[in-house]
Amino acid sequence: MAIRDELLDELLKGYKNPEDMFGKNGIIKELTKRLVDKAMDA
Repeated sequence: MAIRDELLDELLKGYKNPEDMFGKNGIIKELTKRLVDKAMDA
């Protein structure tokens, strides 16, 4: 599955530093949670 650059741009539009991506409330944690939840619903 390919992830479109436009989707990545949208997800990273508020990115300012590594904490925004990897921190306690970072996008990686949120994406992981959402992906797991979605997979469990399938």
